[in-house]
Amino acid sequence: MRSAGCMTVMVTGDHPNTAQAIAKRIGIIRDDLDSESDGPFRAVTGAMIESNGSPPPNLTLEDVASRPSVAPECADFWKSCVTHARVYARVSPLNKQGIVQAYKLFAGHIVAMTGDGVNDAPALKEADVGISMGIRGTEVAKEAADVVLLDDDLRSVAAGMEQGRLCAENLRKSILYTMCSKVPQALPTFFQLAGVPIALTTVQVLLIDIGTDIWTAIAYAAQPPESSLMEREPRHPRKDSIVNKGMLLYSFAYIGVLQSIFCWLAFFNMPGMIALASKTQVPVVYTHEEKVSLQAGTTMYYWALVCGQVGAAYVATTTHSSLARYGIPNHVLNCFIVLEIGCSLMAIYIPELQRPFGLQALNQEQLLIGATPLFAIVLIDEVRKFFVRQREASLASLAKAMKRNSRRLSKSSLPSLPKHDGQLQP
Repeated sequence: MRSAGCMTVMVTGDHPNTAQAIAKRIGIIRDDLDSESDGPFRAVTGAMIESNGSPPPNLTLEDVASRPSVAPECADFWKSCVTHARVYARVSPLNKQGIVQAYKLFAGHIVAMTGDGVNDAPALKEADVGISMGIRGTEVAKEAADVVLLDDDLRSVAAGMEQGRLCAENLRKSILYTMCSKVPQALPTFFQLAGVPIALTTVQVLLIDIGTDIWTAIAYAAQPPESSLMEREPRHPRKDSIVNKGMLLYSFAYIGVLQSIFCWLAFFNMPGMIALASKTQVPVVYTHEEKVSLQAGTTMYYWALVCGQVGAAYVATTTHSSLARYGIPNHVLNCFIVLEIGCSLMAIYIPELQRPFGLQALNQEQLLIGATPLFAIVLIDEVRKFFVRQREASLASLAKAMKRNSRRLSKSSLPSLPKHDGQLQP
């Protein structure tokens, strides 16, 4: 969970020394990483929360978080807790609920809370995700929770996190792939207004969207995870939506532009296309021979776009990993891509399908030219991913160095707190 960018905190009613010993043994407290290892927030007790974390009368913790000036000591205490504390001991059920609220209000975290007893129900209900134990958990805890662990194993929480990330990632990849073809599909209409012969008809657009793309997009549901999936910072659902600015830039300004360039190059590579584009009379009247040439050009544009989408389908399977290392393990996607190419070739070469879709047969050389986008897009994106990995590695090294320096400074900046014997005050 730590490598996945999550922070694990122990909240228990046990003695602070017992809680610290267990937390250190299982890795919740790590002296080499946690700056609070020798500070007053190494283990926060319920008595400390009662003395320093209780909001003034007639105010709630939410009021203190929104207006720290009304209770600066309380606000500073909880800010230090959510930043440094890893163990809370000798806490009451009300303290547990307040701890969950603090991580949500003062740190802005998405909080998951585990519990099994009746006393855990308020905190389970308060958390963004309440997780109850299925074996030893009480019925009250199960009713208050959102998720019930059938095996009472924390590793199942990590497995659930991975599956949740995989579902969100595959949905993002499916949407990403679907949006890539919109730019090359729309440009022929705008270019036609400028006098360029129509390169892609409406029927051909529908053939791409309904006949091929939709099946490939569905196949991403079977995409296996990348090796780095649980080594990334979690996506905040309130701050980072699945369809974000980066996705739009990638689909429209990157892959979409690449596909358009290759499609237009393939279109104008066909005999007579440049001459047809140079016609200036309005309205443009084509001879029979020119109509045949134009149909060949639209066929070439269609075939180049299909191959470009196949390239986009493969580059979208990974966000960081190289395809040379990740491979093409999604056999469902591979089958649908073969089906997509097969349907496209059938529409190009079968006479009964050529007429309704406005296509005509291409020779072998033209097929190879039209297939160029597939290999070019994969190669270009492999280069991009290489530089992305290099940049992330540099940023990770810089972050580690900054964290080491911050640990040296954080101990002196922690507020001093009165000492308690670990017992709750009456």
